[in-house]
Amino acid sequence: MTIPVQYLGQCDQSAQPVMIPLAAGEARAGFPSPADDYIEAELDLIAHIVQRPSATFYVRAAGDSMERYGIFSGDILVVDRSLEPVEGDVVVIAVDGEITCKRLGKIGKRPYLLAGNEAYKPIPLANAECHVWGVVTHNVHSHRGGRG
Repeated sequence: MTIPVQYLGQCDQSAQPVMIPLAAGEARAGFPSPADDYIEAELDLIAHIVQRPSATFYVRAAGDSMERYGIFSGDILVVDRSLEPVEGDVVVIAVDGEITCKRLGKIGKRPYLLAGNEAYKPIPLANAECHVWGVVTHNVHSHRGGRG
């Protein structure tokens, strides 16, 4: 089984940057520490996650096959088609005409697409017609349960 993706569009190269305050310091995921009371800088989030706007597009993931890799149903994937995929990359790829999102890997010396969920078997790439759409560089995941 594959994780289907829905094409959302390309990066808008003419869009004006939206600068969002970037708080100084770090948000610790372990023991809490006092927050700093000032803003360090401003951050254009798109400029931070999109390195090559003319080669970048967005897709929406669907399904549970990539959850171990932090990709959940409904996430927006940032995909760069200018990158040459290497083993370990998460890619959006058409295999025998079906578009999916999986991690490139090997079993033995043979290439496979690997799911991030043990319920799904690896997909062999030998003798399959494959077209890589691009390498997933980031994903946008809501922590509010779909409430935005």
